[in-house]
Amino acid sequence: MNRSVFALFLFVGAALPAQQRPAQQGRPAATAAQRPIFDVVEATIPQMQAALTEGRVTSRELVLLHMARIAQYEEQINAVITVSKTALAEADALDAERAAGRVRGPLHGIPVALKDNVHTTNMPTTGGALAFKDLVPPYEATLTKNLKDAGAIIIAKTVMTELANWVAGAPDPMPGNYSAVGGQGLNPYDPRTDPRPGSNDGRAVMGTGGSSSGIGTAASFWAANVGTETSGSILSPSNANMLAGIKPTVGRVSRWGVIPITADQDTPGPMARTVEDAAIMLGALEGRAPDPNDPDTRKCTPPANNDYRAFLKLDGLKGARIGIPRANYFESFTVPGTTQRRGGLNAAQTAVMNEAIAALKAAGAVIVDPANIPSVVTPDTLKNFLYWGVCAGSDNRKGQNANCSIDFAYGMKRDFNAWLTSLGSAAPFQTLTDLRWFNITNADKGAMKYGQSRLDISDEIDLVADKARYDADRAKDIELGGPSGIDAVMKSERLDALLFPGAGGAGIAAKPGYPTAIVPFGMVPNAPTPGFPSGFDAKPTPFGVSFTGGECSEPRLIELAYAFEQATKKRVAPKLP
Repeated sequence: MNRSVFALFLFVGAALPAQQRPAQQGRPAATAAQRPIFDVVEATIPQMQAALTEGRVTSRELVLLHMARIAQYEEQINAVITVSKTALAEADALDAERAAGRVRGPLHGIPVALKDNVHTTNMPTTGGALAFKDLVPPYEATLTKNLKDAGAIIIAKTVMTELANWVAGAPDPMPGNYSAVGGQGLNPYDPRTDPRPGSNDGRAVMGTGGSSSGIGTAASFWAANVGTETSGSILSPSNANMLAGIKPTVGRVSRWGVIPITADQDTPGPMARTVEDAAIMLGALEGRAPDPNDPDTRKCTPPANNDYRAFLKLDGLKGARIGIPRANYFESFTVPGTTQRRGGLNAAQTAVMNEAIAALKAAGAVIVDPANIPSVVTPDTLKNFLYWGVCAGSDNRKGQNANCSIDFAYGMKRDFNAWLTSLGSAAPFQTLTDLRWFNITNADKGAMKYGQSRLDISDEIDLVADKARYDADRAKDIELGGPSGIDAVMKSERLDALLFPGAGGAGIAAKPGYPTAIVPFGMVPNAPTPGFPSGFDAKPTPFGVSFTGGECSEPRLIELAYAFEQATKKRVAPKLP
């Protein structure tokens, strides 16, 4: 147990009433009379709020009970970069407000966590990068302020893939949830490291998903957390940790005060254990008015009172037209212009999705199968989404990047430099070039364990000379993902949503900035290639179901996701010892 977690354990043990203190190894289990008044494990936000309303628990106690979970299990899963030193004082103030008759809403007094690329002024915001280890920004992120205004208590900052996974691509890609500051996060459904030669460098044996972390929410370290996604980093960790997640339309939630990759696709969003909790979080994150620091926040209209709970309808699937994009996403197919087969699911994943489709039909949905995406199946290779990837590593340097989009590389240099400028005198340096040199000169301190090929290809961009190429690539991204992709099939088949296995649709929806809601559903074998050594008992990994729609369609997607969740109720908690 490291010193900081040990100190937290001692603090929590002393602060909690005797009947609420975490059990210690080697001591008898607590009797029924000594059990905590409120069990935070798998507790939903409405359940916590009801307990607060009824006086069965205080916000201070909720913070302490969640800190007890952190103290007891953090060493096993490494979910936390920083624990807030002000959380108890904030809880006391919110308890006093409640006692005076003021309750701000469903998040009043509820502990939540933020990805560590979201600005807080009471904790460092590191992005996982050694260069920002001690950075305390001079201003809060808009979403941080929105959460606090809604009464949420930000209890911690979560581990993440360093700089949202725009550091190291080919030839040595950075593992998910690894950073120089936070180390390697582990999946609570199998919190072990990978034993395979070539992968036994401390990385997780079970994938943790994208650059955001869902492991602390899955383990009930807090009620819910905020992730950020550029292409899969809310949906993938939600899928991997059996969470409900909402990747919003780009612009619905302000990006101001969030360390960027590219404003073209970046968006914060909620990750929680239930769709209702995620919907509550989304309303608070969005805020009541557009953010003048982020013009895209005018794109979508918030629901009345910022309350997405109005769309939590048990019959939300009745008559809904749900499309099945068979080609590539469900079944392998021959990529036009080649003899190569691509995509598809394995047998276990196929069985899970067949069960999901059956559940949708039973709930009254109309299944449109197949509902293939035109930009995926078109024989025109210049207009085929599968031929158009992201320039993302050393094999996509200038002169080798004709068949991929430079949007991420260009956007990172443009938006990261602008973010550094926004820090004023708090910025440790001024440009992306400075960051790269910091990493090089601090390599012996772990600044770039996997290299920095993605930062390299961003920094070689000339924001003026490469502007025309960027504009063309961005236009193609939007066209293939939106008008010729998701929009085309949804219009032709009159769909309410497309159904994707796990986070499989994240890439195509990310290009035009479209929303997706993911729901926990099944478990499948953890069977990578190459396989695990003989005698290694790999545990099954979570596998979810996601609903994708067009711009600003979150209300309808929440209806579908909630109705599906309530009809199936497949989430199971991880079993930590």
